[in-house]
Amino acid sequence: MRVTFPVTVHVFFIRYDMVLMLRRYNTGYEDGNYSVVAGHLDGDESIIEAAIREAWEEIGVQILPEHLKVVGVMHRKEEDERVDFFLVASSWSGDPVNREQDKCDEITWYSLGELPVNTIPYVRRALDNYQHKIWFDEFGWL
Repeated sequence: MRVTFPVTVHVFFIRYDMVLMLRRYNTGYEDGNYSVVAGHLDGDESIIEAAIREAWEEIGVQILPEHLKVVGVMHRKEEDERVDFFLVASSWSGDPVNREQDKCDEITWYSLGELPVNTIPYVRRALDNYQHKIWFDEFGWL
């Protein structure tokens, strides 16, 4: 039997020592907690293409492929099994705005060293991994 599970991209928008965080709202998953720009691959798209699409859909910024770099991969298990790719955007066009007000009720810049207490645990870990240059991790398997 082969596994089939969601593959997700997460984009870290870093400005100085700050990261753009989005508070989830009305989604049924981790509502009220902070994450980063993220979403599932739609199929027939690359990791980079999915990251570019999600950035446009969620915060209205445009990113060129050469301004994205994969900085981490996480094999994760909560209620189901997933593989998450984490990318950092080195540059983008436009100012981030909340384009999905039905799924997000706040976007804010936070210091990488002082993330909100209610940051989703695997996202917190991925940001810590990014800062410590840890490229691969497993989460939730114990």
